[in-house]
Amino acid sequence: MATKNLSEYNQEKVPDASNMIFGIVVAEWNPEITCALLDGCVSTLEKHGALPENIHVKKVPGSFELIYGAHQMTLNDGYDAVIILGSVIRGETPHFDYICQGVTAGIARLNATSSIPVVFGLLTTNDMQQAKDRAGGRLGNKGDECAVVAIKMAKF
Repeated sequence: MATKNLSEYNQEKVPDASNMIFGIVVAEWNPEITCALLDGCVSTLEKHGALPENIHVKKVPGSFELIYGAHQMTLNDGYDAVIILGSVIRGETPHFDYICQGVTAGIARLNATSSIPVVFGLLTTNDMQQAKDRAGGRLGNKGDECAVVAIKMAKF
């Protein structure tokens, strides 16, 4: 379980994002969660200077497709960083494990081989309440955290 609020960070240590371009790939599955993650991510990017026209959002059907979407963005669009946002909630079958492992490995591979950072914003929770807690609930918003990571890594 997370022990800190995902939306708490030292704002003074975040670089200015006014000259940066961001790609965000968001899964449509679990839209209550992924839309909240997207809202947090976009508002935090803008809070740190990113212009709305420099934040490009693409949607994919599910979390596994985040890999393809992020890969296409790393190849084609001149982004300073790409952020993936999704939510996988444990069910009664091993599907959860395969999707979580596959997306994690795919995004790790993109980070090792791409010339720009790909930020991992996939919630992998045991139930819907845990996802809500991390998508604007009592533990903050993982989307906020991903935006800050993207800005810092783009400046790396």
